Amino acid sequence: MNYSHEVERMCPIAKGPNHGPAPIPEEGRWVKAYEISDISGLTHGVGWCAPQQGTCKLTLNVKNGIIQEALVETLGCSGMTHSAAMAGEILPGKTILEALNTDLVCDAINVAMRELFLQIVYGRSQTAFSEDGLPIGAGLEDLGKGLRSQIGTIFSTKEKGVRYLEMAEGYILKVAVDENNEVCGYKFVRLGKMLEDIRHGKDPKEAYESNVGTYGRYEGYKHIDPREE
Repeated sequence: MNYSHEVERMCPIAKGPNHGPAPIPEEGRWVKAYEISDISGLTHGVGWCAPQQGTCKLTLNVKNGIIQEALVETLGCSGMTHSAAMAGEILPGKTILEALNTDLVCDAINVAMRELFLQIVYGRSQTAFSEDGLPIGAGLEDLGKGLRSQIGTIFSTKEKGVRYLEMAEGYILKVAVDENNEVCGYKFVRLGKMLEDIRHGKDPKEAYESNVGTYGRYEGYKHIDPREE
């Protein structure tokens, strides 16, 4: 260790308070984190790229400083989707410090990793007060039926109004419009569940029909195709 001439001339003074870091909540325990291996938790972070044309939601399950599980969800950019595939291979097995300093290919994913790192090391995880945290695989609970990301896609203009394209329930087939010409309900198909049924051998037509549903005031009103009308 090298010291400047000015510091070398200083006389030593004993250090007073030395109580270590403030404890943070981790998986049902209060932990004083000195090392990366002291950090555990499951939580989410959201990131965006420099042109802000796409975003990433990143979910990590960290045990003793090491990423055991990663869920990468992206929106708005085709390149980011392919970057997510690479990030999904890169992240598990790394410490959160390694992951923070690893190029995860896409700016949005890197920003999500930064935001998530800050949450975890400050004890702001989703599992802060859950004893022993959540098992590996818990990240999949964020997904809908058929392990498909929950998406909301709405388009609107001043001239023509709103169009519901996709909601948490699924792909919007028809939008119901009431006597005031306002949206009052919609008809949807659960894409994730439909494809799951098809994969399990169900006839595609039957799988489609069995996964169609409605929300709100739908029957008895005017219906429009939000993509065509």
